[in-house]
Amino acid sequence: MSCAFSFYGGLSQVLDGPTLEVPLYVNDAFLAHYNNPARARLHGLVRNPAIPADLLRQLVEEHLREVEFALAFRLEWTDEQFEALVDHPDHKVRKVLAQALHVTPEQRATLVEDPERSVLWALAEGPISLLASTWTQPAVLPVWAYERLLERHPMLDLIMVDSPWVPQELRARLWPGESRTAPADEPPPDRRDLEAQASADNEWVRSTAAADPDLRPDLVARLAVDPSPTVRLAVSMRPELSEEQRAAIDYHVRRDDRIRPAVWATKTRDPEIQSRCVRSAHIGLRRSVACNPHLTADHIAALENDDDFAVRLLLCERHSGVAHETVLNTYLEATTATRGRLLDHPSFQRVGLARLAESPDPWARALVVRDPEAAPQLIERLSHDPRPEVRNSTAGDPRLSPSRVLELFDDPETAGAAAANPHLPVPVMHSVLTDAATLADGAGDGNPAVLLGRRSPDQLPNED
Repeated sequence: MSCAFSFYGGLSQVLDGPTLEVPLYVNDAFLAHYNNPARARLHGLVRNPAIPADLLRQLVEEHLREVEFALAFRLEWTDEQFEALVDHPDHKVRKVLAQALHVTPEQRATLVEDPERSVLWALAEGPISLLASTWTQPAVLPVWAYERLLERHPMLDLIMVDSPWVPQELRARLWPGESRTAPADEPPPDRRDLEAQASADNEWVRSTAAADPDLRPDLVARLAVDPSPTVRLAVSMRPELSEEQRAAIDYHVRRDDRIRPAVWATKTRDPEIQSRCVRSAHIGLRRSVACNPHLTADHIAALENDDDFAVRLLLCERHSGVAHETVLNTYLEATTATRGRLLDHPSFQRVGLARLAESPDPWARALVVRDPEAAPQLIERLSHDPRPEVRNSTAGDPRLSPSRVLELFDDPETAGAAAANPHLPVPVMHSVLTDAATLADGAGDGNPAVLLGRRSPDQLPNED
């Protein structure tokens, strides 16, 4: 048996380009491996904000391979916890610290004298996060630390200039626009080459030609009735077409189709052209313009009410000015592997989420714990919710009573989340490492498999 599984991190980073409906399917062998209580508690403990520094060091030394990813996304770091690892002899540990998302700039800066070049590279690159290229990010190192990196390895400027974590002023100083060598414009395609592409056997080559603004009108007309739906779609998104001409082309865009955006619509700064795309009946054009970083507030407001889910998702992913309710509703509607990034949207409001406690949607109830004003009694009640995703959302919350934390720790469905709770007694934390020693001995049944895409779960490898 297989099921859909939401992963708010690692595997979602393999997605490129606009994020549409891309569920993640896993088989029972994967679930048994990932949710093994001993393994789950290990992953939870490495995230625990109250773990003693010496125990954190021991955990990392004994189980780095298991906890490396979770370590990079710890939400809180005391100076003692950070210092317990910053001098670790394994440079892979120090590299994780260099790119840990929630390490403070001052803590991270202590690595600028590291002897390992890969650690310095990681510092210059910044944390690995799906949010980095989406919204403006705070600096993760003091300016003096970036300057010291450049003193040690001047070529790191090539990394810094493309890092969204480096302050814009510093990037401009490193590589001023007027002195930066502009890439040479690609020469226009030879007309004969373009005509050959329009007649190629490969539909992707023809679809590229179909979007080329220099394509002859007679070839555009021919490709508008091409047997390939991909080619017809590309023609239908050409900028010179009227709405009537687009409607005359037999193109189809389904809810979960990942389409190639119309580049001209994603980049135009012309408000009139943007408005035409926003109002277009063509879903592909509305999806494309939703990715345009130059939209006005009126355009954003119009697209917030779009009937197409992907338009709203792309809008949320690319614009910080989207309303909170749109972000919240898009998150609840999404089944993408990267939906969790919306919870860090600049417009997402945590205060007031307690109102979702009575929602029939378990993912909505699971958001209540993010409300800092939610009462401890409410968190305690939700920790008994019939749905495991709701119980898991509360298991790490410090508003829970210590006795309830231990009950959740003993429940295989919530063991990992409860291991991250700061109320967990230190002797119990030590027992997590003791139990983790059994992981090396137990080989799971079947072959753990993950399938990313739109195929159905029955297409996963046979476990027999």
